[in-house]
Amino acid sequence: MRFPISLFLAASLLIAVTPAHSDVLLIDAINEAPLNSEEGIPRPDRGMTMKQVKTAFGEPSTEHPWVGYPPITRWDYTDFSVFFEHEYVLNSVVHRR
Repeated sequence: MRFPISLFLAASLLIAVTPAHSDVLLIDAINEAPLNSEEGIPRPDRGMTMKQVKTAFGEPSTEHPWVGYPPITRWDYTDFSVFFEHEYVLNSVVHRR
């Protein structure tokens, strides 16, 4: 009876000390790069207002209505999309080609 319990405890300890494995997400790699340098495409910086974005980049080709709370809005331009929370840029993403 002692042997199966010892074996069970040894197996439990072996599982407990197995190193964890994790994947690096693509978004992490993108966030490490400066915002305006990806593929050489200028795009809005985080924190810019909607007015500043329109002044710097012109009218978007599509303005999607806000969704959820806080309201998240997306504007699409030819080469990138901009995501806003209320009126401030959260992130901008370059379109894949």
